[in-house]
Amino acid sequence: MEILLQAIDIFIHLDKYLSLVIERYGTLTYVILFIIVFLETGVVVTPFLPGDSLLFAAGAFASLGVLDLPTLCAVLVVAAILGDTVNYWIGNFVGPKIFHREDVRFLNKRHLQRTHDFYEKYGGKTIIIARFVPIIRTFAPFVAGIGAMSYKRFIVYNVAGALLWVAVCVSAGYLFGNIPLVKNNFSLVILAIILISIMPGVVEYIKHRRSLSCKRP
Repeated sequence: MEILLQAIDIFIHLDKYLSLVIERYGTLTYVILFIIVFLETGVVVTPFLPGDSLLFAAGAFASLGVLDLPTLCAVLVVAAILGDTVNYWIGNFVGPKIFHREDVRFLNKRHLQRTHDFYEKYGGKTIIIARFVPIIRTFAPFVAGIGAMSYKRFIVYNVAGALLWVAVCVSAGYLFGNIPLVKNNFSLVILAIILISIMPGVVEYIKHRRSLSCKRP
């Protein structure tokens, strides 16, 4: 049981244990990274998996030559595109029934509604913007599949968003991940990345609450 719990902890916090995973599994690390990014973007019930921080950490190791940068970027982009695509079709098939129900297990209805509100404001650009916002990133393609966007239009934003997300996060890690100040305070840097990532969502939530307050008599 202890081994299982340890494995789950590494899986959920792979950004913190990436050096251990690379040392232990070598080239299989690419497969593990693919699975994590695919699940984080492709399965609507796993928004807790690492995203931005994992890409940043992977970029830092790529700068050391431990991971091959072109291979890493290709794997992450494909995982992100396929993840969003699967999520879109899940939303397309089961979303309409789920969206109008209150008693859905394993699905946070508030996150779903928050993502829907994002669409109301940003339209198709939500798919790109959401790549940099945890939680919203996982729910955006699901909501798009419910009926917010046709697949032909979705796939364009999907590919563009995946390329931009991987390029920004991996490049940041590649360029800054091994600076002594960053390297010696890596946990704090990862935490900062997470906080910066969720800030747009927090701002939107505050604006939404204020708008509701203003509408009340």
